[in-house]
Amino acid sequence: MTKGRLYLIPAPLGDNDPAEVIPAGVLDILSGIELFVAEEVRTARRYLSRAGLKGRIDSLEFHTLNEHSTPEEVRALLSLFDDGRDVGYLSEAGLPAVADPGAALVELCHEAGITVIPLPGPSSLMLALMGSGLNGQSFAFRGYLPIKEGERARAIRDLEKSSAAMRQTQIFIETPYRNDSLFAELLKQLSPATRLCIAADLTLPSQTLLTRTVGDWRRSGLVIGKRPCVFLILAR
Repeated sequence: MTKGRLYLIPAPLGDNDPAEVIPAGVLDILSGIELFVAEEVRTARRYLSRAGLKGRIDSLEFHTLNEHSTPEEVRALLSLFDDGRDVGYLSEAGLPAVADPGAALVELCHEAGITVIPLPGPSSLMLALMGSGLNGQSFAFRGYLPIKEGERARAIRDLEKSSAAMRQTQIFIETPYRNDSLFAELLKQLSPATRLCIAADLTLPSQTLLTRTVGDWRRSGLVIGKRPCVFLILAR
């Protein structure tokens, strides 16, 4: 039985016109797909409408894959590829399957011999690293830090030690409504000489992309707010 392919489709990082940040070739491929798996169907429908599929949305087929999906529900999605049907996977923003539940579907597709095709588009992690001025030769993405205060404080100190020992940029993210509490904890736990980059609302007119020492940040009075944000540190 011929299997379809899995296309990993990038999405804008914010309320951009897709044509501003998504390559034309990707939009062309997008227009030929009729079956989608999405982290949030409502967001996916809005994106596809703005990406040139307006008027066709109701004819498209959507399935959900998010952090609440069980392993059995993810495995059941493999049947979508039967009869040679191509499937597009869309995350909420940026590149799919990076700090994203879609990675589970990608893993299963490899196990099942289904071709996986990642498509180019905006990555908040790489854009933040590019614009930070920190070490782009050696870096590590640490995902989300612990929520509990004591565990988070220890994790921050451990990241700083790792950064200093390896001269390695440490990259991490947070849920937007906890940005400012994490920022405050970073300023409390990190050495004044450690460099910290705040990269929020990347690719948007409201973008903030600034690298300062922690000592300078303590005097800045910056409020990040509930915006998508990437944090990067490099210890001296």
